Amino acid sequence: MSFFRKIDQLLGSFGNIKALERTHVDTYTENLITGIEGEKIAESVDGQLWIEFKQLAGYDFMESTILSKTNIKTWDGSTLILNGENDSLILNSDTTEIESEYSNISNTWMTKVSFVVSKSDIKHIKEKKADEILFKYKKKTISFNALK
Repeated sequence: MSFFRKIDQLLGSFGNIKALERTHVDTYTENLITGIEGEKIAESVDGQLWIEFKQLAGYDFMESTILSKTNIKTWDGSTLILNGENDSLILNSDTTEIESEYSNISNTWMTKVSFVVSKSDIKHIKEKKADEILFKYKKKTISFNALK
């Protein structure tokens, strides 16, 4: 393996972009991944979901961070669905443009999405009534099991 890495370094020194991408160590994204703020509320084989509540100019927001092996990129926004035994909560993303950041160290995509929430939504989420959490974007869905 080190033989191929040395070849990539040599090609990179000559300006080969693909070789540079393979040898680049992304410490910026990796530091973001290891320093995620908030509480981990769900996980699955597909990834992990972290949330943090913030208030800005009188509005309540839920900042979510998704760590997954999937590159999430859309200009149509997303939906977060918290399914419980008796009820479900549907939240639409505040921003429509969503794009993941990649870390080649951990081979993980990190996606940040903001949702406008009400006081009752915050209460529902903090009471951990959800059993399953779905993150929908485009025509794709990432399923998480809620942590109790």
